[in-house]
Amino acid sequence: MEMLKSGFGLLEAPIWDRDLGLLFADTDRGGILCLNEALDVSTIVPHRRGIGGAVRHASGGLVVSGRNIAYKSAATSETVVLLQNDSARGIVGFNDITTDSKGRIYAGALGFVPTHTPMSGIGSDSRSAPLFLIDLDGSTRPVFPDVKLTNGLGFSPDGSILYHADSGDQRVYKFDVSSDGSLSNRLPFMSVSTGLPDGLAVSEDGSVWVAIAHGGRVLRYNPEGVLETEIEFPLPMITSLCFGGDDMKDIYVVSGSDGTGRSGAGSVFRLRSDVPGLKITPARVLVPSESDKT
Repeated sequence: MEMLKSGFGLLEAPIWDRDLGLLFADTDRGGILCLNEALDVSTIVPHRRGIGGAVRHASGGLVVSGRNIAYKSAATSETVVLLQNDSARGIVGFNDITTDSKGRIYAGALGFVPTHTPMSGIGSDSRSAPLFLIDLDGSTRPVFPDVKLTNGLGFSPDGSILYHADSGDQRVYKFDVSSDGSLSNRLPFMSVSTGLPDGLAVSEDGSVWVAIAHGGRVLRYNPEGVLETEIEFPLPMITSLCFGGDDMKDIYVVSGSDGTGRSGAGSVFRLRSDVPGLKITPARVLVPSESDKT
């Protein structure tokens, strides 16, 4: 295990870009940052706070979460909202997102702001929110109605199962996925009694790797939900992870500062896997016209 870089706030949304390196969000301080091969850090998306999930778009831009789901152009500073929050329906923002093999986006809505809620209140808070699908034509619909605290999302290698962390339940669930993107047959996949399941990633052999926030570890489960590996970290707030590198066997793990007594303890770690991770398909959802940009 290597600690590649430290000094950040609350890191989330790691994604691998073969041309740029590791991209990740600093939820507290704002922006999407890039850590290149020389371990230099640059800003890709400035200012935006509260990003809990990000995916690349086939156009070259990024889709990010936060107060809404938005497309950020790679060439300009333009932002296009793809899915708006709705306080009247109890949706204050969005957390983790991912794509399926067709480039559709799954986005978990938030009924409250997790960073403003003590850990003791997570799970007891009744303000659940839906899991949404953004289809290729830009249309949106809920595919599951009630998630206590939405977090990591990832697909099985054949795309037939969606894994979804509900931190409010301290569980990861699995869904059957239909050809139109609909979800059914929600079943528990794993659970923890200490900490919260946060971000997750899936490797080519179908193993599910889960970051445990407030628990200082990453857990690896086989497709049957049996725990196979437990990796301890020197920081308690392990928030998310992704696969990367030329052979997709590097595992990048990001963390926050909670539990350290320091405001700048957020760090990026790297370790090696014996199995490559699955590549995440870029989003291919329609980006609305000029009149819808904000």
